[in-house]
Amino acid sequence: MIVIINPNSTASMTEAMVETARKVCPDAQIEGWTSHDGPEAIQGPEDGAACIPPLLKLVEKASDIGAQTIIIGCFDDTGLDEAREIAHCPVIGIGQAAYHLAALAGPRFSVVTTLPVSVPVLAENIERYGLDRHLSKIRPSGVPVLALETDPEASTAQVLHEIALAEAEDQIQSVVLGCAGMTHVPSHADPKSRLRLIDGVAASVQIAAILSGGKSP
Repeated sequence: MIVIINPNSTASMTEAMVETARKVCPDAQIEGWTSHDGPEAIQGPEDGAACIPPLLKLVEKASDIGAQTIIIGCFDDTGLDEAREIAHCPVIGIGQAAYHLAALAGPRFSVVTTLPVSVPVLAENIERYGLDRHLSKIRPSGVPVLALETDPEASTAQVLHEIALAEAEDQIQSVVLGCAGMTHVPSHADPKSRLRLIDGVAASVQIAAILSGGKSP
């Protein structure tokens, strides 16, 4: 069983992540849990700090009921180190999964995220993972996290515009989608583009399947 834990309290985002995960691994047993005591969205370090205590309670619960893999459904990889300390199974951050996949896909990648406040956290994570040499640029699209849910048409268009700028300017092979709420973006991408769009939810579920030893989680 894979348990995807959304550290924010927006249940519709949890549902979107689970939908994506089940498309990627249709034979897997996947559950999505929402941290109802977390903030509505995680945008910057203050929200990240606020979400960690309730997140860790859910991590402990998932581990205790026998989850084979736990996925932290926040692109900031919020609470990832702490979760790994208490879980009895692998814990995957969707940011880390996406960055590693992007580094395997080509020499250079950029990240298109939500607001500028998210950029320092993502940059610090990429450096900590030892992947900063592959990073071209982190691009805030100016789209708030919740707008991806409340105004999907306009927010998707804005994200796609930033992706197009990255493709034109950054000399990259991939763009990492820097928010769990962007799981729908690849389905709206230009089919003529050779740029790879890497979604952290899809990447983390694929890695979870590998960590299960080739068996359906």
